[in-house]
Amino acid sequence: MASSGAVPFWRAAGMTYITYSNICANMVRNCLKEPHKSQSINREKVHFSFSKWVDGKPQNPTIRSDTVQ
Repeated sequence: MASSGAVPFWRAAGMTYITYSNICANMVRNCLKEPHKSQSINREKVHFSFSKWVDGKPQNPTIRSDTVQ
């Protein structure tokens, strides 16, 4: 088992690395000048689909388009 002496600060703050990474990415995007800022915000969007599985078979997929927060 690893020692808890060298815990990363994001873990000590009670967040996951993904949350920390998203916060940092948003800060960088907000520091950019136009038109780079608009372009980076558009790339931030996430598109995905998911399906419910019933009795081992997928149902109709649902497509979602969200932004990372």
